[in-house]
Amino acid sequence: MPKPVNVRVTTIDAELEFAIQPNTTGKQLFDQVVKTIGLREIWFFGLQYTDSKGYQTWLKLNKKVLSQDVKKESPLQFKFRAKFYPEDVAEEIIQDITLRLFYLQVKNAILSDEIYCPPETSVLLASYAVQAKYGDFQKDLHAPGFLANDRLLPERVMQQHKLSREEWEERITNWYGEHRGMLREDAMMEYLKIAQDLEMYGVNYFEIKNKKGTELWLGVDALGLNIYEKDDRLTPKIGFPWSEIRNISFNDRKFVIKPIDKKAPDFVFFAPRLRINKRILTLCMGNHELYMRRRKPDTIEVQQMKAQNKEEKLAKQQEREKLQREIAAREKAEKMQAEYEERFRSMQQEMERRQGELSTAQDTIRKLEEQLRETQVAKEELVQQQQELHEMMIRLEESKNLEAEERARLEEEINSKQTEVAEIVSEVQRKEEENRQLQQEMEEARRRQDEASQALIAASTTPKHHHLQEIEGASDDDDDDDDEKMTNGDTSRDLMSYDDDVNDPVNERITLAEKNERLQHQLRSLKEDLANTRDDQAETTMDKIHKENVKQGRDKYKTLREVRKGNTKRRVDQFENM
Repeated sequence: MPKPVNVRVTTIDAELEFAIQPNTTGKQLFDQVVKTIGLREIWFFGLQYTDSKGYQTWLKLNKKVLSQDVKKESPLQFKFRAKFYPEDVAEEIIQDITLRLFYLQVKNAILSDEIYCPPETSVLLASYAVQAKYGDFQKDLHAPGFLANDRLLPERVMQQHKLSREEWEERITNWYGEHRGMLREDAMMEYLKIAQDLEMYGVNYFEIKNKKGTELWLGVDALGLNIYEKDDRLTPKIGFPWSEIRNISFNDRKFVIKPIDKKAPDFVFFAPRLRINKRILTLCMGNHELYMRRRKPDTIEVQQMKAQNKEEKLAKQQEREKLQREIAAREKAEKMQAEYEERFRSMQQEMERRQGELSTAQDTIRKLEEQLRETQVAKEELVQQQQELHEMMIRLEESKNLEAEERARLEEEINSKQTEVAEIVSEVQRKEEENRQLQQEMEEARRRQDEASQALIAASTTPKHHHLQEIEGASDDDDDDDDEKMTNGDTSRDLMSYDDDVNDPVNERITLAEKNERLQHQLRSLKEDLANTRDDQAETTMDKIHKENVKQGRDKYKTLREVRKGNTKRRVDQFENM
């Protein structure tokens, strides 16, 4: 029995290991991978390997794995990567696993500068990447420094601005906070919707020459073929949509594209090696087939996938809304509890103040009662003195006949007693006046005592409707759609004919920033902020080209519309003269 061969397949975020037989085909290995990761949108992806000469090559699905020029090592190494890109991620990507694989691949390409991204867009994309990784911003969890180990910006962008890593983190976190409530999958989709408007997104570049020998770049992507000057891969100079091409072929290093327009000459260029032409042919065939498929009704399988995805998204959304309601209810309860605690503290303070007032009132009442007792004693003494005076007056009357000396002494006593009585009367009047004032004070103190008592009762009793309620619970397919069924060795392919005129999708396309005012404002705000820290000395050629394009009012789709203007013949002639 033949000995199995160990194979390691690296996806963008995982490593898979398989044992294959010597007669295992590329399709069988590919099917094993997609089944393992649960991927059904298989038409975008392929297996990539390094050949014996060090070039990156796509595994042919219709040939045995071991018959291909895979670098001999144990285990055999393959990368599972996106080979073709959607025209519009929001319209085409169905599964979450597909979304995640594209998101991670595009993010890596942006961070490594394979896709040029201006600084302001880099920061905004980084904020969506943080939302995709960490979920909603929470101040207690996401303290300064929590992004210290994350790679979020291209090195070029960081070197061009006089900002520390902490200052970059602060800017990214500010925008991250604005995405609160966004699902991780939605954050990945927003990232891709912005990224797909970058000029280099989804483009495979190949070095070519025209008949004059001018060194140029050929760009192959979901929307067609573009020609770039050697020092500018951002701005295409000539473009051909897939709907204008009827046949592609190559002979050795010569590559020929035949336009639908029979009056137009063939579009001919030269690649440095035969293997480059084979790759160009494969990418042209796959992109063209997907281009045509998008313009036809969905297959039953795709319709089923979309319906299933719609149901899953609806279920997720309902679950999310339920969770958000529970979180909101808990937050409301916690807020109410905090308010009640604050109110209780306030009432305690008020109670202590009232108790102080009550104590003062009680002291006043005690003083008043003491004063009343003293007044009563004084009144009784007055009555007694008056009684004694009255008796002395009677005795005086009786003693008229007494001798003069005796009468004089008695009169002196009477005068003294009258003076004493007058003083007592004055004292009693004064005390009565004090009593009246104390009576008023006592009434006021009693009123305050009643209020303080009522406050004490209120402070110690929580109304029924303030009680907090507890919150319960806060909480396969092996259809490869012929993407890879290319006959290797044949050098000519007729592309599908078009029953109707196909409108070039670029004609109606505008960037997300152009149709979304909020995104425009975000990018403008970021650009103004970063302009103050920019080091113009660190500006790259790409930065200068991008700046000039923005100055001229160009963007990805405006440029593509411009370079596809005119008939095919004019553009082929323009290419020959470059």
